[in-house]
Amino acid sequence: MFKKLNSLSVYIENKKIGTLALTSDNLCAFEYDADWLGNGFSVSPFYLPLEKKVFISKQDPFDGLFGVFNDSLPDGWGRLLIDRILLKNKITPASLTPIERLSIVGSDGMGALSYQPENYINTEHDISDLKYLEKEVNKVLNDDYSGDIEALVTKGGSSGGARPKVLIQINNEDWIVKFKSSSDPKNIGELEYNYSLSAKKSKIEMPETKLFDNKYFGIKRFDRENGKKIHMHTSAGLLNASHRIPSLDYKTLMEATFALTKNITEVTKIYRLMVFNVLTSNKDDHSKNFSFIYKNNKWQVSPAYDLVYSDGFNGQHTTTVLGEGNPKKEHLFALAKEIGFTKKNYENIFDEVFENTKNIRKQIKTIKF
Repeated sequence: MFKKLNSLSVYIENKKIGTLALTSDNLCAFEYDADWLGNGFSVSPFYLPLEKKVFISKQDPFDGLFGVFNDSLPDGWGRLLIDRILLKNKITPASLTPIERLSIVGSDGMGALSYQPENYINTEHDISDLKYLEKEVNKVLNDDYSGDIEALVTKGGSSGGARPKVLIQINNEDWIVKFKSSSDPKNIGELEYNYSLSAKKSKIEMPETKLFDNKYFGIKRFDRENGKKIHMHTSAGLLNASHRIPSLDYKTLMEATFALTKNITEVTKIYRLMVFNVLTSNKDDHSKNFSFIYKNNKWQVSPAYDLVYSDGFNGQHTTTVLGEGNPKKEHLFALAKEIGFTKKNYENIFDEVFENTKNIRKQIKTIKF
């Protein structure tokens, strides 16, 4: 039986951080727990500083939810799966509040946040065979309702992003494995794997990646480490910036990175990633494709992810460079000067990334859909 809820307790590693409640006008209120105020950290420094007060969210851009908790919700593929299983259980998806959707996430979301009480939907069908899961994915993509939706929800119901994917354990390690969507190039798995190798050569911090069965791209989860959950926060949630429309500029992202981390090395990570995205035509560089993690009592830029060819928003980068949607080398250098990088530094970064993305740029020309 699905429980209607107006409030949730929020936890990190079994420690209550606070209470999230629905207001009378369908916004969310949040208050830190007293013990967390004394011993914890701000889970979202710009909008939820570690203070004794009741915070009230805004309606936009997350339907009345704070950005850090919106980061826990599945979108794209994961939301599609959840909505399918809700309908199968005779529950109207549109009737759910954000708090009720978080109760479905419970303790299975990305990052470290978990929510109680949980609303369990009967999905226990634990299958890890990639070929079987791909077959079931294709049924969903083709609007075939005869598939094993329970298995897909069990493995991918908490995932973000538009691409079909599963969250599975391989040799006791947590991985995300992706499948081809209807709009992807035929060799999307191999392409994204090659992007990851090129990124590593370009000195971009990447999790371990693999090409399973010479077909499925897999990336090791950086929000899980030695059995522990790592708190993560997308730039969308951190800055209240929608990822559905262009809402961010790399200059803003770099300034926010410095404000959060107080470390120019972390800002340099974003600059290097920007150069990589521009040179390799990864134009789907929206605000949810940059994240931060809280590790060793400090904020830092997360390892990179979702690096692959994309046409972007109307053929332009979703995150602009000084307002330019199709930036050139001069725009990248102009931004570096505004941030305060030395000429030697930003030229070296560009040259390194340019040299190590040659094979990717050649492969882009042969992409077949």
